[in-house]
Amino acid sequence: MKQLLTEKPQALKMLDVDPPKIEWPHDVLVKMKAAGICGSDVHIYHGASPVATYPRVMGHEIVGVVAEIGKEARMVKVGDPVIVDQITACGECYPCKIGRPNICCNLKVRGVHIDGGYREYMTAPEDALHILPEKLAFTDAVMIEPMSIAFQACARAEITQNDRVFILGAGALGKSLIKAALLTGAEIIVSDVVDQRLEEAKELGVHHTINAKKENLAAKLKEYTLWGPTVSIDAAGFTGSLPLLADITCNAGRVITMAFLDEPSPVQQFKITAKELDIRGSRLQNNKFKEVIAAYKAGKIKIEGAVSHIYPFADAVAAFERIDSGDPTVKKIALAFE
Repeated sequence: MKQLLTEKPQALKMLDVDPPKIEWPHDVLVKMKAAGICGSDVHIYHGASPVATYPRVMGHEIVGVVAEIGKEARMVKVGDPVIVDQITACGECYPCKIGRPNICCNLKVRGVHIDGGYREYMTAPEDALHILPEKLAFTDAVMIEPMSIAFQACARAEITQNDRVFILGAGALGKSLIKAALLTGAEIIVSDVVDQRLEEAKELGVHHTINAKKENLAAKLKEYTLWGPTVSIDAAGFTGSLPLLADITCNAGRVITMAFLDEPSPVQQFKITAKELDIRGSRLQNNKFKEVIAAYKAGKIKIEGAVSHIYPFADAVAAFERIDSGDPTVKKIALAFE
């Protein structure tokens, strides 16, 4: 079979290797159908990920069809279309014991710490698989994973319909957060520096948009919220984003950070203490695939349309080069397997 190996930063190689075999009775062999290229995959490729190890088969937005099942597997059958959960957890540490395996002390993420889905076949335990909705194209289904990240962030923020939610950044992550946050009934405000992204945010249904390059962000937030947003979520992830959100968020508010930056953010502790802010991290997802799939089936969210470009898996190296080219038409690339 073919697999794309990241030997080291900036070194991608398509290899011919033997397909994996089922080794455990509850394992399942999945024939891959599509895989998304995430921003974190690009960071791994560039050597900018603080957690990835090399050499590595990347790919954590991964969908396929069940090709074979272990002798004790009962949750799926051959031919089922599935998405593979990216998380593996030990089940024994403190986070696992309190129901938060997404931050397991021994966490291994497919495509980051262990090999992922940029290969034609992979194995996974049956409980890591979720059956896809009918008629959802494989290249669209890769977006279930990014939506699960957004669902997790909104859960961490404990958003209610009485909240005024500010999302900093309207890129791919920001749009997923918008879709998830709108389900809560809260008022949503989004900021970016690109007008086209803000127009797309309006089309999704946000209540207010702010171009932080052209408008005074703090003044506009005061206009829309009086006291400031009660929830602020960082979908931009630059060095100054956390101190910015600590500054503009209302007293007793919640700030959600999702960035994986190595450099420190200069946050004034006074802001956190004086306002009694809750600064909360949000990582990966905790059993959110089921929630995303249920919301899609109920017609509450749209998953289709987020992928802008589809490349054959054989041309995966060219797909990464296209991303690096800075082509503004590239929003999301999916790799399609034969």
